[in-house]
Amino acid sequence: MVPLIPLEGHGPRGSFDGGFSVLPFLGSFLLLLVLLAGLAAFYLWRQGRLTLPDLATRRSPEDEAKRLLADRFARGDISTDEFMERASILNWTPGSDAIRARRPRKKRR
Repeated sequence: MVPLIPLEGHGPRGSFDGGFSVLPFLGSFLLLLVLLAGLAAFYLWRQGRLTLPDLATRRSPEDEAKRLLADRFARGDISTDEFMERASILNWTPGSDAIRARRPRKKRR
């Protein structure tokens, strides 16, 4: 009978199964890509080139009516008298409270 000699190595048959694994590098690379995309989005948002939707804030129907009335007046669809009459129906004094509008941020120097 032949004595069993332990083979050196770490694999099931004694061979070294420590091949090059790409998985840790792939995970690190994907994490790096996500971080870079997040930093780029943050930079563009700070510069005012990227706008985000207002998901958390919903306008009231009154605010929407004020915005529509102001837009129609700005386009010249209604006269000044009609604008003031409709604003008084909404219990709104134009100029007393600003309608929230999206305005691009000014560039910082």
